[in-house]
Amino acid sequence: MSPPHACPHIAVIGIGNVHRRDDGVGPAVIARLARHIEEGTLSLSVGLHVSDGEPARLIARWEGADLAVVVDAARTSRPAPGRVHRWDTDDLKLPPAAEASSHGLGLGDALRLARALGRLPQHLVVYGVEAADTGFGTGLTTRTAEAVELLADRIVREIHGHRLRTSPVLDGGTAST
Repeated sequence: MSPPHACPHIAVIGIGNVHRRDDGVGPAVIARLARHIEEGTLSLSVGLHVSDGEPARLIARWEGADLAVVVDAARTSRPAPGRVHRWDTDDLKLPPAAEASSHGLGLGDALRLARALGRLPQHLVVYGVEAADTGFGTGLTTRTAEAVELLADRIVREIHGHRLRTSPVLDGGTAST
């Protein structure tokens, strides 16, 4: 157990391949969150990671985290490029493996494996951004690119909210982040 004054371990993982157009949305959100750190709106203690989605590497990135936030491109049967979906382990409505990720093997498999091994973070949030184009090439399509800034801001708020909920109140004072 962490000392009462310690910050919770928070990991944000952007899954994707920047050479597959909208599949690069996860790394793009991580790049925007890095700017939030430079601007001082996000703590240096938040771990930012880019992943190719391979299950063992994903589990290693979130293992031991109080909060892990994962961002990935998503495929749906009726796509609306740039639309953001949120799943939470508390909801027990995590995406099925074949439908959530734009990768053949990845997030859904990592979630099932981590559950079986008891290696899920204490709290896991998954954001899926609907992709328009995951073909070869660089650069996000317009609607997916527009989602990056809004999603990064949403993740910053989620992290601040998590810290407020989990920070202990010392000596009758108020919790701070």
